[in-house]
Amino acid sequence: MSEDSIHDAENSSSGTDRRRFLSRLSIVAGSIAGAIVAIPSVAFLLGLRKVPHVWRTVGKLDDFQIGSTVKVAFLDPSPLPWSGVTARTAAWLRRETAQQFIAFSVDCTHLGCPVRWLPDANLFMCPCHGGVFYANGTVASGPPPKPLTRYPVRIQGGDVQILTSPLPITT
Repeated sequence: MSEDSIHDAENSSSGTDRRRFLSRLSIVAGSIAGAIVAIPSVAFLLGLRKVPHVWRTVGKLDDFQIGSTVKVAFLDPSPLPWSGVTARTAAWLRRETAQQFIAFSVDCTHLGCPVRWLPDANLFMCPCHGGVFYANGTVASGPPPKPLTRYPVRIQGGDVQILTSPLPITT
């Protein structure tokens, strides 16, 4: 055997080993990346990840007039450290009596656009697709399939609180 053919055999063996190593490294890295994506997705689909329901204070009892509907802002029930301003959400809060409040999501049940309160008409209006809701949150007209989502409200120590929860998917 000539010296060149021995050298070619060593290079061929070295190239095969390197190719095999890189191939295995790619499989391991792809498996790790797949697991990073798959495990949280499967946990979500199986309902293993529960979003907390948290009571958030939206103001003092004396801040709200009987019969008025106002927008109140609060922190999402499960904000992530990088959420920034998207961790803030809002609701429409109406004081019915001295001790009774009703809170509605600001999101239309059609496609999630923010609804506006029109005090002169006593209606909620969705500007995106013309959805209209009565003051009690039921659908008056347009494409929304369901009434506005309601939040439970309580009075605790002179504070008005809303039980925050994730909004349902509206499609």
